[in-house]
Amino acid sequence: MANLSVSFSFILLIATLPWTQSLNPKKPVISRHLSQKQTVTNIQFYFHDTVSGKTPSAIKVAEAPTSSKSPTLFGALFIADDPLTESPDPKSKEVGRAQGLYGSAAQQEIGLMMALTYEFTAGEFKGSSIVVLGKNSVMHTVRELPVVGGTGVFRFARGYAEARTYWFNTLGDAIVGYNVTVIH
Repeated sequence: MANLSVSFSFILLIATLPWTQSLNPKKPVISRHLSQKQTVTNIQFYFHDTVSGKTPSAIKVAEAPTSSKSPTLFGALFIADDPLTESPDPKSKEVGRAQGLYGSAAQQEIGLMMALTYEFTAGEFKGSSIVVLGKNSVMHTVRELPVVGGTGVFRFARGYAEARTYWFNTLGDAIVGYNVTVIH
């Protein structure tokens, strides 16, 4: 009960703060939109997803009771912190990390629902990121995924990523080439 009264007191405190005055319909909120030239940027990199071995970059964190019996692992959820490199060679220069989650969301095919932030840690876009959110039909030669946002130079980004599997093994490890077109 003490937590409830503390929470209620906190809500009352927030409700009385001066900044809530801006929510008053009698006081208009002024917003300005900057009109800037949009830039189209193309980025290419390789995504290394490793689920096996001593140091996986993606791990299964949840699954449905039937996931292990499903040929598509339907219902399995993975958290990833995958390296992004300049070339398909895992020892090539790392340019970023893909961090987020993906889950098997299809029963009839290997279809992953991906929600990943691709953060660039080196090169021209160091400190910036793009966010990819969409279905990845893994067995298709080319998959198109939407870019739904970004940070840094990619603030307000939109666009698409084309993914092509470069290499994979029966354990589920994969190297995927990405060609991303971003408007920002």
